[in-house]
Amino acid sequence: MKFTNESNALTIFPEGRIDSTNADAVGAEFEKILSENPHSDVVLDIDSLEYISSAGLRVVLRIRKSEPTLKIINASTEVYEIFDMTGFTEMIPVEKAMRKLSVDGCDIIGKGAKGTVYRYNGDTIVKVYNSVDNFDDIKNERRLAKRAFVLGIPTAISYDIVKVGDKFGSVFELLDAKSYSEMITSDVANRDKYIIEYTQLLKKIHETIVNPDDMPDIREIFNSWLDVAKPYLPEDNFAKLSSLIDALPDTMNMLHCDYHTNNVLYQGGEALLIDMDTLSHGHPIFELANIYITYVGFGEEDPTIVENFLGMPYETSKYIWTKFIREYLGTEDEAVIAEAENKIILLSYLRLLRHKVRRMTREEAEANAVVNHSIDQIDKLLKVVDTLEL
Repeated sequence: MKFTNESNALTIFPEGRIDSTNADAVGAEFEKILSENPHSDVVLDIDSLEYISSAGLRVVLRIRKSEPTLKIINASTEVYEIFDMTGFTEMIPVEKAMRKLSVDGCDIIGKGAKGTVYRYNGDTIVKVYNSVDNFDDIKNERRLAKRAFVLGIPTAISYDIVKVGDKFGSVFELLDAKSYSEMITSDVANRDKYIIEYTQLLKKIHETIVNPDDMPDIREIFNSWLDVAKPYLPEDNFAKLSSLIDALPDTMNMLHCDYHTNNVLYQGGEALLIDMDTLSHGHPIFELANIYITYVGFGEEDPTIVENFLGMPYETSKYIWTKFIREYLGTEDEAVIAEAENKIILLSYLRLLRHKVRRMTREEAEANAVVNHSIDQIDKLLKVVDTLEL
């Protein structure tokens, strides 16, 4: 029986079968390894274990009594079911082995800050996370998606976590689903209809009231961005922008916070959300600011940024914003729209400023045209905006 012992963590790798014919011998081998190797934690990596009988389970139970830190990893589906049916999963942490997938040659549906979504086959998409150490983030996204689903939001629920190279991925079953980006660009005659459907889903999300303990507060995120931007803003502008954000009421509206046409799919006659790791609560203007920067703001520096991200011409993305904000506000009154856009764009430039300066030195930031444009626009808009309420 193979084992490793690193930093007092003893990992043992049983193979084959543990049943009545070999349970005593396996138990004796376990005891020998445990007694001869000083350790503080014990892990059974059962990736190569094909079967375990009740006699084998009794061996594991004896180890558990002497090793309270024992945990079991990489259980196949069949072996995990044995542990689960017998109640061992309630006594000992048991983790399933992850399937391994390759996305080589798969079409990219969309990209975000935390991952890339691939069309794995006609029935399945896979979101591959950028970091190799974010298993907790994946579990949190699954939790948020389930909360949204329970609250009536049409949401894709991941049914499996897999390994894609050295990274983790979430698997979703989406039969022949198409993104709204695809539909808007391929079916221009019906693009207004698609934009209206896309907008209506967002309004449904914003009308949903959530428990604040279930989701982060988006105001805190924007305030953290304001702190990053503070050294680049005149003191009075920082103070006014801070007070405007703080003056917004504490609302419990659900927000998606990465709401663009790559993250809304059409399946089975309805719009369906994916990419739920940014789910938050707060005032809808924060969401609208993020939407504006996705369709318009990032493209002001270089239109190809938006074109490559959304997979559509920049003129199309600007059209989506124009149609979207009118549908969202429920008006064609240009004065009302302009007033709302001033508030939305003000917060968008805060995000753009933070986005640009966070990886720059002070000297680089002061020489950067986008940074200076953002500072100028924030100054200009603060002269006409006295509240962020819509």
